[in-house]
Formats: sequence, structure tokens, C-alpha cells
Amino acid sequence: MAIRIFETDPDAKPKATFSDDTVGRFHGGKQENGIPVALPEWRVTTGDPEVADAIAQLMGGTPVETDSTSENFIEVLTDKSLTKVVLSGPDAISSDLKLWNGSALIHHCDGVEFLSPDEDKGKPCRCPELMEDRKAAAKAKRGPSPSIAVTFRLAEDYDLGLFKFQTASWKLAETLYQVENALDKVNGEALCSLELEHVEYTTKKGRDVSYRKPVIRVLKAWSDAIADEPAF
Repeated sequence: MAIRIFETDPDAKPKATFSDDTVGRFHGGKQENGIPVALPEWRVTTGDPEVADAIAQLMGGTPVETDSTSENFIEVLTDKSLTKVVLSGPDAISSDLKLWNGSALIHHCDGVEFLSPDEDKGKPCRCPELMEDRKAAAKAKRGPSPSIAVTFRLAEDYDLGLFKFQTASWKLAETLYQVENALDKVNGEALCSLELEHVEYTTKKGRDVSYRKPVIRVLKAWSDAIADEPAF
């Protein structure tokens, strides 16, 4: 006999939540004492010890169990800033713009129209037209930032499972259309590189700037890669 407390108040029933079908996540940084810190090499997290061991074998590093409450509580700080991955096509990338207030999503759009909530969907979001103004608004927490998710397999261990990389990088957002166009041309699974590219330059005022940006490059069709390069 099961309790039936929601029959009289169905709206009170919590919505079921399910983890996605990924086996791990790639990260370009981590939190240290509550402060986000960029990393020069990929950090991979997973909840599966076998996946963690496989990542360490392929990309270096040592699996470490953290005190994270996330299901991906095992961390591997790898030695690689670039890895070859397989994307299923343009559908492997999702992107929009979001502004959060704590855990509350207060602005969700595609840069031109609202995507949510339902009553505002399709209406003009009134974000700034110029990229520079969009970035300034996002930096001041007055406008949304990119929300990009890339799902992929590792070229060196295709059957290990699906991984995900999420980023708010404006640099990737600016070139994402080129990646999607290249994936369209492949028309199927594509071998790509996923890299934390090191950028260095000196400003006109003499200030040295150095940072890492996520970069995706479409290399060739996966079927061609298998035929041409059986080992990666």
C-alpha cells in the first residue's frame, strides 16, 4: 500500500529529475575558495571510477575523489589542453543567453527574442544590438551571458560514453556559427579538436594580457578519420 498524498493536491508533487546520459564533464576552470580560477589544461569530472581511470590514461593526471555533492565527484586534472572529440553534428551544440539571480533564471533569450517564460516566448528581448554593449551589460550583471553546451565522444575512446562541456565564453559564442556551418557540411559525425587555446598580446597601453579560450575546430568526417587515421 502506497501513500496517496498527491491525489488531493497534484500540484504539490515534485517534478521528477533525471541526470543526462553523459558520463563526465570537461571544465576549463575550477572554484578555489569560492573564486573561479582558469586552468591551462582540461579538468574532467565524473562519477564513474572506470571513466576517471580511462581519462587519466588518455590525458594524464590522477583521479581524485572530491567533497563535491555533484554526481561527478571524481576529478582528473589532465595534462592536455587539446583533445580530439567526435561531435554528432550541429545538434551536439546548444546555445542561448541567460542571466541568473542566484538560482533564479531572470532572462533567457537567443539575443533577439525571449525563449522563456512561455508568456514572453517570441517577444523581443531588447538586448543591446552591438556585441560590445552586450558584453558590457553581461559584465555589469544587467544582461545575459552565453550559455553553450557541447556534447561529444572522445576520438581515442569512442565507446567510453558521452561527455559535456559547458561554457559562458563570449569568444566561443562569436565563432560558434562557423563551427555549426562546418558541421553542417560534414553532414554526420565529425572529428573535431576541443582546445583551451592560449592567447597572449600587449595592449596599446602596454599592458600584457594572457588568457585561455575554448576553441572547437572541425577537422573531417568521422568516417574519413577512421579510414585515414585508425590510431589517434
